[in-house]
Amino acid sequence: MGITDLLLQIGERDLNSERGVSCDGELPAASDPQLVERAKAARAGLGSKAMVLGHHYQRDEVIAFADIRGDSFKLAQAAADNSEAEYIFFCGVHFMAESADILTTPNQKVILPDLSAGCSMADMATASQVNDCWQVLGKLGVAARTIPITYMNSSAAIKAFTGKNNGAVCTSSNAARAMKWAFENGEKILFLPDQHLGRNTAVLSLGLTLDDCVLWNPWKPNGGLTDDQIKKSKVILWRGHCSVHGRFSIQNIKDVRQQVPGIKVLVHPECQHEVVSNADVVGSTEMIIKTVRESAPGSKWAIGTELNLVSRLANENLDKQVVFLDKTVCYCSTMNRIDLPHLVWVMESLVSGRLVNQIKVEAEIAKYAKVALERMLALP
Repeated sequence: MGITDLLLQIGERDLNSERGVSCDGELPAASDPQLVERAKAARAGLGSKAMVLGHHYQRDEVIAFADIRGDSFKLAQAAADNSEAEYIFFCGVHFMAESADILTTPNQKVILPDLSAGCSMADMATASQVNDCWQVLGKLGVAARTIPITYMNSSAAIKAFTGKNNGAVCTSSNAARAMKWAFENGEKILFLPDQHLGRNTAVLSLGLTLDDCVLWNPWKPNGGLTDDQIKKSKVILWRGHCSVHGRFSIQNIKDVRQQVPGIKVLVHPECQHEVVSNADVVGSTEMIIKTVRESAPGSKWAIGTELNLVSRLANENLDKQVVFLDKTVCYCSTMNRIDLPHLVWVMESLVSGRLVNQIKVEAEIAKYAKVALERMLALP
């Protein structure tokens, strides 16, 4: 189903022209008509020694071969729980495959079908930049009272930094718990790398004010902040964001509510603060899926998250009206680098006895990153 068909589900045939939506964003058909059969044959040849994990934002052609679909942490846990699987094909992005490698046994090998499938948000915080920030906090005498919390959408190196400095990892579903825990163990939080999740959680879940939060820009001296701003702040937000969720706007919400009476707006907490503040429901990827599935027949939803997932929700919930919140097509470009040709290539290579695209986190980094992940798992 193309995006036009998806939008037409709500019965508003003029919606496409009003919102500027066309079929230009549809993914092309596979160039090899035998690709699906090759994928089936390779998957069958690998049997139980292999496991295919598919992130919710993946293309349908990839999800069709996933043994389990889920968000990044659910999939990493699934890999760790399946000790029988020697090979883990992680259809996601690089930081997800890293987390799976950290949580699985040394006997398991994690494979990323396309090594260029990264995450723009994770790339917005490098280890050297974060270390520079930490040095500034140390010079100001606040590092010892600051607890770093890093979002799951970060590199293994950032997770390791967090683990070394008494911090924890969080997901979009437990960010509030993680930040409450941090305040129980310190006076200040350094939240990496998504400013929007950190801000939304601090203000809307913990009851802090926007003035309690400051934004650290790694490209400016002192993060672009005065010493006094840093000392007075309660949450230091890293200047990072999701390129997909960050594009949704308050105008998108106004437009869809005007065009579709009675529609509810459901968004991810990685969206901008004004979008989250004006949505009807806010939640993680898993919560978004659960909300739509459990909603009443005939309910109407405008969803602010990645388009592959929104399209899939529409197809799997035909008794509801599901539309994409934005007026233009927007896939996660890095996630979409994982496609059926790449998946077939890595599976066929393994069938022929050649292991390609293995993700292996360096031992010292993995050690401390696992500490941060285990602290998250131990959160009350």
